[in-house]
Amino acid sequence: QVHLVESGGGLVQAGGSLRLSCAASGRTFSSYTMGWFRQAPGKEREFVTAITGTGSNTYYADSVKGRFTISRDNAENTVYLQMNSLKPEDTAVYFCAGGRSFFLRNPNGYDYWGQGTQVTVST
Repeated sequence: QVHLVESGGGLVQAGGSLRLSCAASGRTFSSYTMGWFRQAPGKEREFVTAITGTGSNTYYADSVKGRFTISRDNAENTVYLQMNSLKPEDTAVYFCAGGRSFFLRNPNGYDYWGQGTQVTVST
């Protein structure tokens, strides 16, 4: 069992930056692919980025490529999402997820989810 807790969300102006953190419990954190998803009001949950267990491979949605960076610290059981050049369309609840599936761009590929943290980007 893995318990995930996100933090770091908030209100930021367009062009600004935020860093989200996701702290995980459990001793098998490094065996999980970790992903970030987001969900805006009235929209489906969408893939943002993912990182494999060792951190050797990362994957990004086209909409955030070049602006967002995912990283992880397995010693601290934490995954991070650095978000730069934020846009109003990045406004959403951001969720951290953990899983062992190959389908890392699909929410169904993840077994564990955090409660989410709100990110609001103003114009």
